[in-house]
Amino acid sequence: MTLGDDVSPEAVSAMEETIGIDACAEPGWFRFWFADQRWEWSDELAAMYGYEPGTVKPTTELLLSHKHPDDREHVASCIAAAAETGQPFCGRHRIIDTNDEVREVVVVGDLTVDEDGTAVGTSGYYVDVTERLEAQRQEVLEEILPEVIEARAVIEQAKGALILAYGVNADQAFRVLRWRSQETNTKLRDLAAQFVDELRMLSKDSAGFRNRFDHLLLTVHERVDAS
Repeated sequence: MTLGDDVSPEAVSAMEETIGIDACAEPGWFRFWFADQRWEWSDELAAMYGYEPGTVKPTTELLLSHKHPDDREHVASCIAAAAETGQPFCGRHRIIDTNDEVREVVVVGDLTVDEDGTAVGTSGYYVDVTERLEAQRQEVLEEILPEVIEARAVIEQAKGALILAYGVNADQAFRVLRWRSQETNTKLRDLAAQFVDELRMLSKDSAGFRNRFDHLLLTVHERVDAS
């Protein structure tokens, strides 16, 4: 699915021309293997850090060197916890790319298991939610987004859940939903409806809620009724 499935072609064209590519940057995937603490990055994730594809080998040291100083200790502890306890690497933090520009990212992670069901790593996606819209660009968003979200209470509910879980604003939450819709070729409204239905059954009282939330976001498309 593309954005054009939910918005008129004219609106899509206006959004792409006015917002620019940075506002809709492609999410980048990663894999982190616990045994040897080895990282794998997609070309999109390398680009998010400012590197040309194939020009850098990702390591924990390199990753931490790009973290915002105020977030570096927290991210380091998350990586250490992932390697030591087998929990997914996820969260929200800031990175500094090779051009010294600060980007705000949400990391949506899940466990990678072997044939015996043993956790051997964590994998997931970086989603760039940096606010890059100037005032006139925001005006265009306000004109176009109502075509997508007006009268769709279930999408608003899904956005609200993402806002609470990830600490993002409404536009950023919509971007995350749209990413999962496009990535999985699932209609946005169907994805949101299934997400909200399953979220009601997700216990918020026990430990590990964020991990289960990420897992739900990454897998909910598998249970959407294709009919």
